[in-house]
Amino acid sequence: MVRRTKEDAQATRQLLLEAAQRVFAEKGVSRTSLQDIALAAGVTRGAIYWHFKNKAELFNAMMECVILPMERAMQQIGHDASQDPLAELERAMLQSLHNIATDASTRATFEIATQKVEYVEELLVVKHRHAQCQADGAREMQRSLQEAAARRSITLAMPPSMAAQGLQALMVGLIHSWMLAPEAFELVAVSRSAIRTYLVGLGLTGSM
Repeated sequence: MVRRTKEDAQATRQLLLEAAQRVFAEKGVSRTSLQDIALAAGVTRGAIYWHFKNKAELFNAMMECVILPMERAMQQIGHDASQDPLAELERAMLQSLHNIATDASTRATFEIATQKVEYVEELLVVKHRHAQCQADGAREMQRSLQEAAARRSITLAMPPSMAAQGLQALMVGLIHSWMLAPEAFELVAVSRSAIRTYLVGLGLTGSM
């Protein structure tokens, strides 16, 4: 019985996350109420409070469904001595971009995050989470770039922290531009070229 209850709770949580994604995409985050999400999910508002204390927590949980796998992939870079950390970094970034371009749920979540969020008072926690994700991503990129430079016995063309921030800004800019007009360019192909050009500019050319 306990196992069934846990399974039901998990199913309800997933139902709420999917409903939130639909309603956020339709109405925008700040204009969506918990009651709207409850109606879309076919549950009571009390069911939402069983899983999430407020809308910001629900939004962050929705985002983490797509962000956490990306963060874990970045955190694994450099731990296998047989792998080139630069190649690992490029693969992780391009895989994230591929997921955005091809997976409907991932794409919808990023569309909400880039186009449907206003950082009004009740969503300041969401802004903080976004900022934390940016900081964590830049830190992992910096670690990967430094490891790649060390293995090649070279000095990066700019300080590692600046190099990582620039690389992250490049990736974020590509995502934002593509989200505005997906038909304008092929996200992964253009990103691959842009990322490699940036890495060449840092001095990270050739093999180890």
